[in-house]
Amino acid sequence: MAATSDTSPAAAPTRRKAGRHRGEGQWAVGHFTPLNGNEQFKKDDDGLNVRTRIETIYSKAGFASIDPADLRGRMRWWGLYTQRKPGIDGGRTAVLEPEELDDEYFMMRIRIDGGRLSVAQLRAIGEVSQTYARGTADITDRQNIQLHWVRIEDVPAIWEKLEAVGLSTTEACGDCPRVVIGSPVAGIAADEIVDGTPAIREIERRYIGSKEFSNLPRKFKSAVSGSPAQDVVHEINDIAFVGVVHPEHGPGFDVWVGGGLSTSPRLGERLGAWVPLEDVPDVWAGVVGIFRDYGYRRLRTRARLKFLMADWGPERFRDVLENEYLKRKLTDGPAPAEPSNRWRDHMGVHEQKDGRFYVGFAPRVGRVDGSTLTKLAELAAAHGSDRLNTTVEQKMIILDVAREQVDPLVAGLEALGFQVAPSPFRRGTLACTGIEYCKLAIVETKARGASLIDELERRLPDFAEPVTININGCPNACARIQTADIGLKGQLVLDADGRQVEGFQVHLGGALGLRAGFGRKVRGLKVTSDELPDYIERVLTRFGEQREDGERFAAWAARATEADLS
Repeated sequence: MAATSDTSPAAAPTRRKAGRHRGEGQWAVGHFTPLNGNEQFKKDDDGLNVRTRIETIYSKAGFASIDPADLRGRMRWWGLYTQRKPGIDGGRTAVLEPEELDDEYFMMRIRIDGGRLSVAQLRAIGEVSQTYARGTADITDRQNIQLHWVRIEDVPAIWEKLEAVGLSTTEACGDCPRVVIGSPVAGIAADEIVDGTPAIREIERRYIGSKEFSNLPRKFKSAVSGSPAQDVVHEINDIAFVGVVHPEHGPGFDVWVGGGLSTSPRLGERLGAWVPLEDVPDVWAGVVGIFRDYGYRRLRTRARLKFLMADWGPERFRDVLENEYLKRKLTDGPAPAEPSNRWRDHMGVHEQKDGRFYVGFAPRVGRVDGSTLTKLAELAAAHGSDRLNTTVEQKMIILDVAREQVDPLVAGLEALGFQVAPSPFRRGTLACTGIEYCKLAIVETKARGASLIDELERRLPDFAEPVTININGCPNACARIQTADIGLKGQLVLDADGRQVEGFQVHLGGALGLRAGFGRKVRGLKVTSDELPDYIERVLTRFGEQREDGERFAAWAARATEADLS
């Protein structure tokens, strides 16, 4: 079992006393008066309504015309955040006012539910990137693609281009249901328990862009996967549906609720309920409804569903879900088995259940560019595929490849700089956006992650164990630092000469899966960015020297001495 940090709750946390959270802004108990500025601007006007102003006013009059409540609030409902003004160092991140951090350009997040892309869709993203975003494109760890340097004047044209091929930025950000992540091999994997794609599509059709759920206390993250690899990090989503086989009713889903990371990480808990595929959208809507009505709206730091679940517990949560929202009882069901693979990312060449193949490949830390995405779309089409999927590990997969096309496709991918058989370091390293564009970041991450991969491949060419290295530019854990073997939280640290420089606090031994837990923090263990390759080489070498047969890094890190981890 991975060690748990002193700030991380256990899988079954102590419940707070009933009634403690009166006055938390819960609609279900009659508290509708906004208790902070975010709740006020949502009450003043629904976030979805800002699209009309973008199209008719802001795109024509320019950045200076944008109302502040739209700029730093409602525009998120359409996937738009202002990006960080260049040249502002990490020491000023928490000091400057929002308008001082804002650049007059936007990050635009393209919503890709289930990670599903056609050749035409990927080509469109590549063309938008080249035309309107200075060629930028990042694959996120929630299967989306993000662009940068977007001008408000160009947003309507970008929407027109994306929507023409069935893509959207609707509710890609904001206090609403974010992208529903799904297995990137749904419907094709030979070992799949159940294909969750129909449920994801129905959730999209019914609820995304609907004002029924467009004003939630905070963001809401969802996952649906019927893969035995459990490939959607279900443990840290607000709601997750995990494929299981009921002994009487057959394949369906086990329901998990209340996971999330950021500065107060918490693992989701099972409701103990089995749900058939056709009921997933209704159960999903019931859980979102509970969050909308009972979620805490007073403090943004306590507005995620995980805090309500911590107070209620799974028994009460299920009772409210059944009696107030579904109006029926759910079927008790079994827990999922341990994940079938040590890696859960589907890299490499694998046979599909129809006899064709899928090919998973790895960019560095999710960073690509528009020109390469366009070439990738053409490469897939030239080898007989019309489907590409993104993964929650910032990777991609090409589906439906005929046997005779596999080797030429692999060669084409490698010519573009992608690896089908990546090293553990390229395969296992994630990085958030970092200080290059993010207004919350303190340190640089993407270039640091890419150079770290190269350096570790050079220094440890024979290292073959699965290891995850997650790099985050701030404490908010977009790159899942607490659940990585080696999690790196960006902060300013002192170097050997006493100078303040970019560096990281280290979390060690986090894990997801049957033995999920949060990494331990060694007291005082911080490394500068320049020292990072030396530190990771040192700790991985000690792991190789001390590990028992079959022992994974997380298990070793939980029992290792602080000296061995330093």
